[in-house]
Amino acid sequence: MLIIGSHVSFSKDKQLVGSLEEAISYGSNTFMFYTGAPQNTRRYDIDDDRTTEALSIMKDNDMDYSNVIVHAPYIINLASPDDEKRGFAINFLKQEVARCDKLGIKYMVLHPGSHTGVGIEEGLSNIILGLNEVLETGSVMILLETMAGKGTELGCTLEQIKTLIDGVKNKNRIGVCLDTCHLNDAGYDIGKFDNYLDDFDKTIGISYIHCVHVNDSKNELRSHKDRHENIGFGTIGFDKLLGVIYNTRLESVPKILETPYVDREYPPYKYEISMIRSKVFDNDLIDKIRKQV
Repeated sequence: MLIIGSHVSFSKDKQLVGSLEEAISYGSNTFMFYTGAPQNTRRYDIDDDRTTEALSIMKDNDMDYSNVIVHAPYIINLASPDDEKRGFAINFLKQEVARCDKLGIKYMVLHPGSHTGVGIEEGLSNIILGLNEVLETGSVMILLETMAGKGTELGCTLEQIKTLIDGVKNKNRIGVCLDTCHLNDAGYDIGKFDNYLDDFDKTIGISYIHCVHVNDSKNELRSHKDRHENIGFGTIGFDKLLGVIYNTRLESVPKILETPYVDREYPPYKYEISMIRSKVFDNDLIDKIRKQV
């Protein structure tokens, strides 16, 4: 069964119920959300009643809560060479772990971090130290997202992801989230995705993959720019992305769309998910979204 959804909102009032209602409106059977704004530290208390209500609705809709994903805030940088900034990142990530545990979330996606000039080796070492401290708390599994390699980003190669996983003490609490746009921009050809999975399995182990972010890219292979595009309208293309989405080796792994709103106003997810399910590319999709047909 295809497990597919998108990024959805998580508001103060409706919380998980609102996220679920949005996901259902898109035709999703899973979803991903931030427990608060990804760019700041402002957070509100988790409403257990809303969580219980959402779980009941999910059961009625045959949606498996274990496939729902939380994304950690962008402002967390475990690779920072600055002790104060890294300390903030560790403490804030611990808070996010606690919020995931309160919500009963199984997986949280994390951008590994940027070394900001001190070099790859020291940056990776900082991330490992931070992860090991964070993973002394809570129970959620942290999924390291594959990155595009923009600026001093880490986690853009199989070897870097392997180094991070090898350094984590609690292997039961660490995994990987693939991102198709990031892989393309980092230099991995999505048209040869089975070869990539072969290499991943030999280097790390395919069992570590627990989420896939499905995004087209505005940029050419190996651009290291990280700019998402709507499904089938970028340089990767619809057929190659279908090869990822329907890959039998990742059949049980949730696929999450993070494609951009059309004209920064209209969410594309209902239309993209329908197109993905039909397996037929619609060249007029963007115009239909604009018209909300």
